[in-house]
This record gives sequence, C-alpha cells and structure tokens, in this order.
Amino acid sequence: MTTTQQKIKWRRLRACSACDMVSAIPVLRPGEHASCPRCGHVLARRYLHPVQRSIALAVTALLSLMIAIAFPFISMDTNGLDSQIALPQTAVTMLNVNQPLVALIVSATAIILPALYLIGVILMQANVLRTVPRAYSDVIARLFSRLHPWMMADVFMIAALVSLVKLTDIGEVQLGVSFWAYCVFALLLLMTTRSVDIDLLWLKLAGEPPPDTGIRCGVNAAEQHVAGCTTCGLLNTLPPAAKGSAYLCMRCGSTLYARKPNSLQFTLALLLTAAVLYIPANAYPMMITTSLGQSHSSTIIGGMIELWQHGSEPVAMIIFVASVLVPIIKMLILMLLLWLARHPGPLNAQQKTALYRITELIGRWSMVDVFVVAIMVALIQSGNLMSVLPGPAALAFCAVVITTMLAAMAFDPRLLWDTQGKPYDRA
Repeated sequence: MTTTQQKIKWRRLRACSACDMVSAIPVLRPGEHASCPRCGHVLARRYLHPVQRSIALAVTALLSLMIAIAFPFISMDTNGLDSQIALPQTAVTMLNVNQPLVALIVSATAIILPALYLIGVILMQANVLRTVPRAYSDVIARLFSRLHPWMMADVFMIAALVSLVKLTDIGEVQLGVSFWAYCVFALLLLMTTRSVDIDLLWLKLAGEPPPDTGIRCGVNAAEQHVAGCTTCGLLNTLPPAAKGSAYLCMRCGSTLYARKPNSLQFTLALLLTAAVLYIPANAYPMMITTSLGQSHSSTIIGGMIELWQHGSEPVAMIIFVASVLVPIIKMLILMLLLWLARHPGPLNAQQKTALYRITELIGRWSMVDVFVVAIMVALIQSGNLMSVLPGPAALAFCAVVITTMLAAMAFDPRLLWDTQGKPYDRA
C-alpha cells in the first residue's frame, strides 16, 4: 500500500450536519477548529487539556449550584413585611399554586438538567482518564447534544434581573448569596459546555474505524449512501435502500437517517400547534397581582406597557423582544424555511442555513417571562395584603416556547441544500 493510499484509508471524514457535504478533518492543535468549507458549520474543535479543563469547570459549577440552592436567593422588605426565597422555591411555589407543569419546566431547565449535565461531564471525563472507560460513558455522551438546548441558566439570570426591576417598585430588595452563586454557576455552565471536545471524546471512548476509501470529499453524504452521526460525528455507510429507514451508528449506537423522516410534516404540525397556543398565551393574563384585597391581571403586552409607563423602558423592551418578537420571528422563519425546502426561492442555501441558525439561537430566550413570573410568585405571597399568582397564560406560553424549539429540532436543514439541486442553491 502506498503512502497516499494509507493517508486516504486513515483520514477522518465528517458529513456536515447543516449541509451534508463530506469533508476531511485535518490534525487540529489546541485552539484550532475545522469548519465546513461550504456552509461554515463547525465540524470539530480542539482545546488545551480538554478532559482536565472540563472536569475542573464542571466541579466548580456544581459547587456553585449547591451554594445557590442552599442559601437565600432574593429577599424583600415591603412596608415592614419581610420575605425571602431560596432558588428551589421558584418551582415549589408554582407547584403549590396548582401549576405543576410550569413548576416542572422551571425546575428542570434552571436546576435539574444543568446539574445532571455537570454530573455526567465529571463521570464521563473521569472515565476517559482511565485506561478502560466504562460502558455507561457512551450513554452519557449520547445525552450531551440532547440536553444543550434545554439548559437555561443564562435565561434564568436575565429573568432574575428583570424581576429585580419590577420588585424595586414594590419594596426594598436585597440579593442573597445564592443570587451571586447562581450568576457564577450560569457562567461556569456555559464555559463547561464549550470546553467539552465531543470529537476527541468519542475518539478516546471508542476509537474511530477507517472510512470507506471510496467516499469522496466535497460531495453530499446522501449521494454516496453514507450518513454522518449527529451524536459522535462518525461517517457510516448505509445500504442503497436506506433512504427514510433508520440504522444505528456503528460507534455510538445513535439512530441514523440520510434525512430526518417526515421532517417537514412534523415541523409544520408543531408550528401550527405553537401558533394556536400563542393566542391564549397573549390573550389571557400572565400574572395576577393582589394588593389590599384588589386584584389586577396583566397580559404579556399589558405588563410590558406598565413597565414602560413606570420608566423601565429597557426592561420593557427585553420583555417585548423575548416574549412577543422572538416567538413570532421564529415561527415566520420556520414557515419560510418549510416553503424554501420545497422551492429554490430567491435565497441561496447559505442564506437559508443562516436563517435556520437564527431559529436555534433565539428560541430559548422566550422563557424569560415565564421565569419572571416564577420568581415573582415565589417571593410575593402575603395573602390579601399582597400576593402574585400565575395566570392561565403562563402554561400556554411555556407550551409555545417548547413547541417552537421542538419544531426547529424537527426541521432538517440539509433539505435546504437538496432543493431541486440548483447550482446557485449549492453556492
């Protein structure tokens, strides 16, 4: 075998999850990354001492979360009435006021899922340092890509800041140790997720078999009857009759598809569901405030207007963008992409892919208003004197956020590059 043949045999190939083009990954040094030459999607990234770095960050983040749970989060003095809450009470109080689904969503996205992720990072990376990693590391690694969109510690912190502005109009607010610990936790969680080198991780866990020497770079994977695993990145050869059928990745066991089956239909169904739910989410009250026996209900738009009238224009704009503009923009973009997935349209595939990345980026930030309600409800509970309860719109809006996120996940961006195979669509 010649040197050239050996290089071809042992080269590491990846199919871009955004455009499906096959590329060869070069040897990467710490601080370098490899991107798809066609659409710019990052295929692999290297860090300095990634295993040790991830463990250190994850342990520190987990300790910060434990401190955030153990100590007071926010306290408030209203006309001599003192109240304070710990972080878990933002979910527990929602459960006490008969909003179990909202309580579950708040606790899962702000505390439970991030904690599970950090524990998984510590266990898995520790096993990578062992000579023989344990089998359950594969299971933990497969969960990484599934958990990322649902960890919303950063969104929760923005919501806490918005809540502070509202609370200062009611009484004197003090920030507890937990508040600052959670700020540190949110930052460390972000650093931890960015420090995990998935490509190197799977190489350490399960190695990498040599690819088929007949696979060509610069050509779509589907055209060569191969599919890239969205979990570990390995390029798998599929039988010619595999279109629309499910197969398992030979390395990590995840399900493989040349294209997501019924992607457009699922996306459309979820979008229509979100559009229907968006009506009660805005028509019904988001929050019901009782003061001296008198109740006042406020919708999302109404609450934004009240903030603006009280001189909190920046906060009002945050609520307007996160709770009104973002869901609408996301639904409109996804509807446009559904049409563009079947028709070339005026945009090239790179522009379409950029639109899809916007939907992935902005969707989770709509949870700001839900977190604000959870914090306000937990902190202000003084009976008829003063109390805050969640309105029926809280659950509806949670459902809007979740269904739009699921719609973006159901959509297969590779379809945008398949549209009629027009030359300008592949530029």
